[in-house]
Amino acid sequence: MAEEAVLGYLEKNEEISDSGIFAEEKGISHDEIVNIIKSLNGFRLVDAQDIKRERWVLTHEGDMYAEHGSPEVQLFLAVPPEGTTREELQGKFEPSIYKIGCTQAIKNKWIEMGKSAVSRKVQHVDDRVRDLLVQIQKGESSRLSTRQRLESICSFDSLIQSWNGNSIDIIEEVGAQDIDALKRRKLISSQIWKGFSVKKGPNYTPKRKKMATDLTREHLQRGDWKEIEFKEYNFLAKGQPTDGGCLHPLLKVKRQIQLIFLQMGFEEMATNNFVESSFWNFDVLFQPQQHPARDSHDTFFLKEPSTTRSLPEDYVERVKQVHESGGYGSKGYGYEWKREEANKNLLRTHTTAVSSRMLYALAQGKFAPKKYYSIDRVFRNEAVDRTHLAEFHQIEGLICDRGLTLGHLIGVLEDFFSRLGMSKLKFKPAYNPYTEPSMEIFSYHEGLQKWVEIGNSGMFRPEMLRPMGLPEDVQVIAWGLSLERPTMILYGIDNIRDLFGHKVDLSLIKRNPICRIGLN
Repeated sequence: MAEEAVLGYLEKNEEISDSGIFAEEKGISHDEIVNIIKSLNGFRLVDAQDIKRERWVLTHEGDMYAEHGSPEVQLFLAVPPEGTTREELQGKFEPSIYKIGCTQAIKNKWIEMGKSAVSRKVQHVDDRVRDLLVQIQKGESSRLSTRQRLESICSFDSLIQSWNGNSIDIIEEVGAQDIDALKRRKLISSQIWKGFSVKKGPNYTPKRKKMATDLTREHLQRGDWKEIEFKEYNFLAKGQPTDGGCLHPLLKVKRQIQLIFLQMGFEEMATNNFVESSFWNFDVLFQPQQHPARDSHDTFFLKEPSTTRSLPEDYVERVKQVHESGGYGSKGYGYEWKREEANKNLLRTHTTAVSSRMLYALAQGKFAPKKYYSIDRVFRNEAVDRTHLAEFHQIEGLICDRGLTLGHLIGVLEDFFSRLGMSKLKFKPAYNPYTEPSMEIFSYHEGLQKWVEIGNSGMFRPEMLRPMGLPEDVQVIAWGLSLERPTMILYGIDNIRDLFGHKVDLSLIKRNPICRIGLN
């Protein structure tokens, strides 16, 4: 119906000047007319030009004022001629209406507000705001339905140039200053109306022929293929894009680092427990219970279940003893260790909690040297910014063997980071509660032309290892770094929120190149 209306009108007329007016005249939905015009324009049966017009609509607040009156007039009418008290007047209105009403009424010099009394300065006011809103509201709801009605007001050509989707009297009476004032009070908002003007195209015909897209067996049998008009093939058109899974940059870098660990003979630790007890996350690592990292400002504690169900009791006693009075060459911390603190459940703050479980399990049988690694998610209650998130990924490696020294740790780190393409390393002394000695790891960044911290490392303390049951001549060297930092450097990303989280652009995942860690 819409197609016949458009093509039939153009057969007798030069142009459809406005698709909106045309749709109302024909009693057809404007959306249906627009869709047909786009289709006909694609086949060049018509030439369509875009029309855009701004129209004003009332906001929710504007609707309220149009119905009940503006706050300033409501407030003015609530003040009797003899005056009233501020307290009595305020009790008649909601706080927002009272505040806006007072501000506007004082600005208009309608009322005088004393410390306790309110009085009128004029005896009569007009609700100009409400009148303007009602005019705009009527303009929205009473659309002009026929060309004849419009032409009774002014010429059709001049109307097309000036009409903004509302009635003519609105355009004349609601001026630019009024519109600006209503906009500033957020009582109206603009909407863009879109339509078309339409003329005959180079392929115009009063009735569109349905072109065949395929040559069928029936066409050949009937012989009508000779008269059928076939749709032209577009050999430049692109096919449908193929849908397929795409690896996130973090997964690509993670896989390359996993391969490096495997090449160095490491085994992967099971990291499927995001929830840990404070015992395995802190106490086992010889971290005192009053340490700032154990505060709720730095750690996410669980409300339900808030505590762990069971812990190895004999091991708990040894950990308690080394905290309170020391042992294995240590004085301990000299405080009263509390079991209820150790029982608290939390989201693990580092994967070293996994390492402590693995080392404890290793100590329960006959000792054998081991190399372990893990790459998984950890959680910290940190403020989110360009370089920090509340959850991120930690890479951790450790070696457990007899006779290990700081020299072994430095040698392993140089081997590991050289495989990542970082050959220039520096080490700086640092402090960790569960490693001694401890070192921060720095690498020279060629792009930034400066030394950048890339990780932390150290040798686990005897206060951590001996209560587990590991032999006295066994040492553990370990190191850790984040997965996000090398990924951001490799892919040129300067904001971590663009790499991980709900703000990630999916096109980044689809277009990112292969990971070239350690490749020249």
